[in-house]
Amino acid sequence: MSPFNNKVVVITGGSEGIGKALVDDFVQQGAKVATCGRNYDKLYQLQSLYSGKPLLIHTADVSKEQDCLSFIQTVVKQFGTIDILINNAGVSMRSLVADVEFDTIRKVMDINFWGTVYCTKFALPYILQNKGTVVGVSSIAGYRGLPGRSGYSASKFAVNGWLEALRTELLGSGTNVMWVCPGFTTSNIRNAALNKEGKAQGESPMDESKMMSSAACADHIIKAIQKRKRTLVLTLNGKQTVFLNRFFPSLADKLVNNFFFKNGELMK
Repeated sequence: MSPFNNKVVVITGGSEGIGKALVDDFVQQGAKVATCGRNYDKLYQLQSLYSGKPLLIHTADVSKEQDCLSFIQTVVKQFGTIDILINNAGVSMRSLVADVEFDTIRKVMDINFWGTVYCTKFALPYILQNKGTVVGVSSIAGYRGLPGRSGYSASKFAVNGWLEALRTELLGSGTNVMWVCPGFTTSNIRNAALNKEGKAQGESPMDESKMMSSAACADHIIKAIQKRKRTLVLTLNGKQTVFLNRFFPSLADKLVNNFFFKNGELMK
């Protein structure tokens, strides 16, 4: 029997990508799963796949405090408690600092950082009671600032720091706090990335066939939750980037610059 059987697992941004893969895995392992997203049609399609299974869907924009409160309240009303919260909802951006509009960075921060803060705060009393787990799906960009992704990097640095503070506060409580930093993973995040004007870019500039799949990423996350790890850094590229940035930051500057700029132009 799965260790997650009958556990109440809450996943934000579960209609596609890593979030959907997490929903798939937890449902199949017998968990009671709740997920939210902004697109009702995608959520409904997901729910239709698991007719008769304990899967709750809820339309919510995690950048809005009231939406997050409504989501968590609905979960507790339906399932009675929360054991695991995975803050997965997120958005990226593509624009140089010189070109980006302030509202674009605000949108990224509101979704990635404040969405994590809101949902965690509202779910925390139940997770503490159950000695459960809080997870933040962060990014390598939370360890290393990436050109053209300044707002995204800032939001993920903020998520890592906030969760680290929370983890330290909760030492001895029996509750685990973990942040996960995938490297490049196949998902819709690049297509949905905001341009300098805050509008969806609509295409991915990268060859996603060479990336870790969302399903593989979800499998790593679930195993890390089971082992109650502190952090999880995925992919060889991701681990190399974190290592180089920590011990050889000047070299990391040059390598990251070379990766993201081709012929002097930002790879968007």
